[in-house]
Parts: sequence; C-alpha cells; structure tokens
Amino acid sequence: MEIINNSEQEKYTRAKKRVEELYKFYWNLSSYLVVIPFLIFINYMTSWGFQWFWYPLFGWGLGLALHAIKLFVLGTNWRDRKIREIMEQDNR
Repeated sequence: MEIINNSEQEKYTRAKKRVEELYKFYWNLSSYLVVIPFLIFINYMTSWGFQWFWYPLFGWGLGLALHAIKLFVLGTNWRDRKIREIMEQDNR
C-alpha cells in the first residue's frame, strides 16, 4: 500500500510542478504580448529613425521560444523515459 501512496504522491508532485511551469510560461507570454507593443509605441513616438524595439522583441522572443520548447517539446516525458532506460540498463 505504501508503494501506491508514494506513486500517487509522486504523480501529484509532478502534476503540480507541470502546472506551475505552465503558469509561468503563460504569464511570460502575456507580459510579452503587452510590453512589446508598448515598446514599439514608445519607439515610434520618440525616434523612429533608430528602431531599437527589435532588440527586446527578438531577445525576449528567443527566451520565450526556448521556454516553450522546453515545456511542450521536451517536457517531463523525455526525462521519465531516460530514467527508465538507465534503470533498465543497470538491471541487466
């Protein structure tokens, strides 16, 4: 019975961590979608000759893209598969 409880607790902990990561990602995405247009507006109103808004747009966008790749492409399934693979190799 303890093994089942530990397994349930582990699943809950992983799910809680996943939800927290999703929350952080969507918060970051929301702030990106609000701040970048504001920076473009500031740049347009002050000095359109030098378009400096591209730097934060691409820098923050790259960070956001990497965060999305880590969260949605790699995710926790990749780690779980690797752990199982290594454990199976050790058992042989």
